[in-house]
Amino acid sequence: MAEEISNPLLSLIKSHGLIDDLQYEEVVSELERSNTPVIQLLQDFGIMKIDDILHVMASAVGAEVISLRDTEITPEVASKITSNVARMYRCVPVAIRDGVLHVALAEPLDPARADEIAYSAKCDVQICVADPVEIDKLVERLYGQSEAESFNEILKELGSDTEIAREVSAAGEGANDKQMTEMANEVPIVKFVNVILQQAVQDRASDIHFEPFETEFRIRYRVDGALYEMAPPPKHLALPVISRLKVMAGLNISERRMPQDGRITVFISGRQIDLRMSTLPTAFGESVVLRVLDRSSVNLEIESLGLPKQIYEFVGEVILRPNGIFVVTGPTGCGKTTTLYSCLRRVNTIDSKLLTAEDPVEFDIEGIMQVAVNEAAGMTFGKALKSFLRQDPDIIMVGEMRDLTTAQISIQASLTGHLVLSTLHTNDSAGAVTRLVDMGVEPFLISSTLMAVLAQRLVRTVCKNCRTPFEPTENQLSLLNLSPHDLGDKVFHYGRGCQICHDSGYKGRKGIFELLVVTDQIRALINERAPTVVVRQKAIELGMISLREDGLRGIFDGDTTIEEVVKYT
Repeated sequence: MAEEISNPLLSLIKSHGLIDDLQYEEVVSELERSNTPVIQLLQDFGIMKIDDILHVMASAVGAEVISLRDTEITPEVASKITSNVARMYRCVPVAIRDGVLHVALAEPLDPARADEIAYSAKCDVQICVADPVEIDKLVERLYGQSEAESFNEILKELGSDTEIAREVSAAGEGANDKQMTEMANEVPIVKFVNVILQQAVQDRASDIHFEPFETEFRIRYRVDGALYEMAPPPKHLALPVISRLKVMAGLNISERRMPQDGRITVFISGRQIDLRMSTLPTAFGESVVLRVLDRSSVNLEIESLGLPKQIYEFVGEVILRPNGIFVVTGPTGCGKTTTLYSCLRRVNTIDSKLLTAEDPVEFDIEGIMQVAVNEAAGMTFGKALKSFLRQDPDIIMVGEMRDLTTAQISIQASLTGHLVLSTLHTNDSAGAVTRLVDMGVEPFLISSTLMAVLAQRLVRTVCKNCRTPFEPTENQLSLLNLSPHDLGDKVFHYGRGCQICHDSGYKGRKGIFELLVVTDQIRALINERAPTVVVRQKAIELGMISLREDGLRGIFDGDTTIEEVVKYT
C-alpha cells in the first residue's frame, strides 16, 4: 500500500484495471531498485504508451492533453513563472487566456501544485497535461540555468506578508494542533519550504539546519563538510516553517518539549529525495536538522570510492573471505557507511544471504535484509545480532560496534563462520584495536578474528573551474613536515573562488585512506596489549601508508589543498 500512496499514477492506473497484478509487482520492484519515473517504467515494460498514460491523468484531473513539440511560448508568458518554480514543479506556462495562465505540469495528480504555482504567478492557473520529457526540455530551453534569486524573492514576499506574522503572534506558544496545521499548510509557507529543499539538493547539501535564536531564525546548508548560511528569514517564520516540516515527516506537531525523529520523501526535478529529520527543543523553539539522502547522487560501487590501487585490491579480496571481521573507522560523516554499502553491493549475489543492523537504514539495497535499530523500543544492536545468527546469514553488517555486547556477538559470529563488516569511531586504524580492548574484548579474540581496519576521511577537492597553481611557503610545508628539497617538480594548487563553487575554492569531496592489515606481527602486539602508538609504528614499518601520506598524494595530484589535509589528519 505504501507504494500506491507514494505513486498516485500507479494507483490510478491500477484502479482503472489497466495493469495486472504481475505487471504491477514488476513496476513496484523496479521502482524500488532503480528509482526510474513510473511513466518511463510503464513504457519500458510495454504496459502503456505515453499518449494513453497522459489521457488517463488528464481525465482524472479534468484537464486537456497538449503537445509541446511545436508550441511557441512568448517571453511574456514565460516570465509569469520563475526558473526555480518551473524546475521545482516541472512545469511550463503555455498561454494566457481570459486572465487565466495555462500551465503544462509533469506531475498533474498532486492537487496542491496548482495552488502553489498560482500563488507564485499571482494569477489563476489552469493545469494541462503534457509529456514530462517535453516539459523538461522546454524548461531547459526557456529558463536555462536556475535562478538563485528566487529564494530572496520569496523571502521578500514573506517578510511583507503581515497576515502570517499576525497568525503566529495570535497563536503564540499556546497554539493548538488545528492552528499549527493551518499555519503549516499556508501556501507561502509550503512554497518557501519547497524552495529551501530545492536549493539544498541543487547545491548538493548533505544537511539542512533550521535554527531559531532569540532575535533571528537561521537556515544553513552543509556542502562538502562546510556550513553556509542562507539569507535569514524573518524570526516569526520559525514556528510555521518547522511545523510544516513536522507535518511532512508525520511527527506530532504539538510536541515541542521532546526530541522527535522522522523521515520525509520528496520528489525534486523528477528525483526521489529522502530526508532524515531530527528535532531538538531549545530555549527559543525547536531546532531541526534534515539529512539529505539523494539516492541518485550516491554511487555505491567500490570503484567509485577512490581507493588507492593497493587498498582497492586488498578490500576486494577481504570481502570475499568466508569469515572474519573487517572494520571501517573514522569520525561521523566521513563516508564509513557508504564504503560498507559498496562492499555489500560487491558481494550481494544470489548465493549469499546478507543481513544488516543499522541506526537508521540510510539506503535500501535490493536483495539485502536491512534491520533498523531502535534503542527506544528495545531493538538494540545486540538483540538484532543475536537474532541474525538464527537467520542463517553468510555476511553480517553491524552499523556500529557501540559496546561490549555488540563487539562480543560480532566476534562470536565471525568465529562461527560469518563475515562481519562494521564501523568504529576512532581517529586512526590502530586506534580501533585499542578501542576494542578498552570495551573489554579479550585481545586473543581480537587477534584471531580481526582481518583489517580501514581508516578514512573526506577532504574537499579543489574546484576544477578556478584551480590555480601556487608556490607553498616554508611555513605551509612545515605543517606537512616537508622541506622545499622534498618537493622536486611537484605543483601545489588552490581554488581562487568562482560562481560554480560559491567562491569557496572547493567543489566535491574525495576520500583519503589508511589500511591496517592484521599480520602475524600485529597479532602478537595485540595479544601483548601494546599501546596504539606501538601498533601504528609496526604497521608503518610493514608498509602501511598513513592518512597523512595518502593526503599528500591528493595534494600532489592537484585534487586537494594543504589546509584540508592538515585539518583532517
